[in-house]
Amino acid sequence: MSRTAVLVARAVFPEVVERLKQHFDVEANPDDTAWSRDELRARLAGKSGLLATGSVPVDAGLLDACPQLRVVANMAVGYNNLDIPAFNARGVLATNTPEVLTETTADFGFGLMLAAARRMSEAERYLRAGEWKRWRYDTLTGSDVHGATLGILGMGRIGQAIARRGALGFGMKVIYHNRSRLPAEQEAPIGARWVDKATLLAEADHLVLVLPYSPESHHAIGAAELAAMKPTATLTNVARGGIVDDRALIAALRERRIAAAALDVYEGEPAFDPGFLDLPNVVLTPHIASATVATRRAMAELAADNLIAALTGGTPPTPINPEVLAAR
Repeated sequence: MSRTAVLVARAVFPEVVERLKQHFDVEANPDDTAWSRDELRARLAGKSGLLATGSVPVDAGLLDACPQLRVVANMAVGYNNLDIPAFNARGVLATNTPEVLTETTADFGFGLMLAAARRMSEAERYLRAGEWKRWRYDTLTGSDVHGATLGILGMGRIGQAIARRGALGFGMKVIYHNRSRLPAEQEAPIGARWVDKATLLAEADHLVLVLPYSPESHHAIGAAELAAMKPTATLTNVARGGIVDDRALIAALRERRIAAAALDVYEGEPAFDPGFLDLPNVVLTPHIASATVATRRAMAELAADNLIAALTGGTPPTPINPEVLAAR
């Protein structure tokens, strides 16, 4: 009797692939080849499961072309690469990997904020270029983080973890805006205060974006929002590309309407607006906020847990659309 077949669309830890092989016939992609849409569709034909990453789009057309597909396990927290209404309409389960990357991403997000505030990338370039000749009182002076006002847009798990670092580690005043206010018992330990978006923009010394991408959050930070920020403020994005209007941000940084920015995500990544490269006051990293060995391994293992459970009669630990399970 033939075994259930699954596709692993991107390279992952070999031991995770071997674990999947204990349960399924597995077609993997150890060379991490960038498959076209047509190649992905051809390889997915006859497969019941897909282990994907955020760079692998799965929409209604692909689902219709692969009617045997029952579950897509996304190795990411965000899932804007998945058309969830289409999944629901076709009874296909989607899963993601929340929680396992919260603390690692919060570490990196806070580090990016520090780098922007203290001009660390700019300072390294200055030193490497041989420009450091003598001390001056105003050489590469930045802004303090300790005691400053930390603004967070999107107060989920990662936002709360960044807020803890700011409040408890750096004595920052924490304000945030979210669709729903946190319970008082979650706000109190870090002194977090819910404010409307206009107040958040006006009061934050360092604004960090940690909200999920959706059509509603597209360009949540655009020209008008940047104009509402303090000229001394910094902006850090570890959420998703598209939440910030990159062209508007480049203009604001070039004209010094905000002091600095730190970005791990971009519109259209891995392509990004080359206008960022000419700016001294921006820190740029290539979507690596969760990139530690331990965290990426935990993400891959959780994606495998979801795939195995969904296709062997178990309960996937982190479904995105659990109503599909209830309907089966």
